[in-house]
Amino acid sequence: MKVLGLTGSIGMGKSTAAGMLRRLGLPVHDADAAVHRLLARGGAAVPAIDAAFPGVVRDGAVDRPALGSRVFGDPEALARLEAIVHPLVRRATARFLAACRRRRVKLAVLDVPLLLEGSGHERCDLVAVVSAPERVQRQRVMARPGMTESRLEAILAKQMPDAEKRRRADAVIPTGLGRAVTMRHLVRLVRKLRRNGEQACARSCSTRRRRGWTRRPATGSSRSVASS
Repeated sequence: MKVLGLTGSIGMGKSTAAGMLRRLGLPVHDADAAVHRLLARGGAAVPAIDAAFPGVVRDGAVDRPALGSRVFGDPEALARLEAIVHPLVRRATARFLAACRRRRVKLAVLDVPLLLEGSGHERCDLVAVVSAPERVQRQRVMARPGMTESRLEAILAKQMPDAEKRRRADAVIPTGLGRAVTMRHLVRLVRKLRRNGEQACARSCSTRRRRGWTRRPATGSSRSVASS
C-alpha cells in the first residue's frame, strides 16, 4: 500500500482537496477530525485535558475555544496539550493505515495540517502540498468567524512557509484557480500513482535525499488541537 500525505498551510484549500480525493475513491484520514473526536464527549483525551486544564471541560466535552484561550501564546501550555493529544492522534492514524492494509487498499491518504513541521511525512511515500496565492489565502482565512490579523500571523508563525512546503513537496496542487483546476491536478496525480506507484515513490525518496530533508521539531498544532 502507498501512502499519500496531503498538507498545506491554513486557508490553502486542503479540506476541499481532501474531499475531492474521497470522491476519487481514496480513503482519507483527517487528522483534524481525529482531534475533534478525541475532544468530544467520551473522547479519549477528555480526562487528561480536564486534569491538565481545569475548567475547559463542559458537559463531558472539551470547550475548544476555552482550551484555545488557555494555550494560545503559551508555549509551555501548548506543549502539555500536545503531549496529551499527539500520541492519541498517532494511534488513530496507525489504526486507519492498518485497516486500509487489511482491506488491501492500494493508495491511502493522510490529511495532516502540520505534516512537514513534525515527523508525519515519515509515514508517507509521497507528499502533496496544496497552495494558493497569499492574497487568496488571507481572504479565505480572514472570512472565518473570530479571525483577526494578529491571530492569523500567530498561526502562520507556527507553520512552515508555503514556499518551503512547495519546495519539499512531491506534488503541488494549485487551489487558487478554481475547483475544476484543483480536481484536474488531483486526478492526474492519482492516475499517476495508481499506474506507476512504485516508480513514483522511488523517485520521491531519491529526491528527498538529494534535497537533504531533515526533521524539523514540531512547532505546535494550535489549529488542530485547540481552535474552534
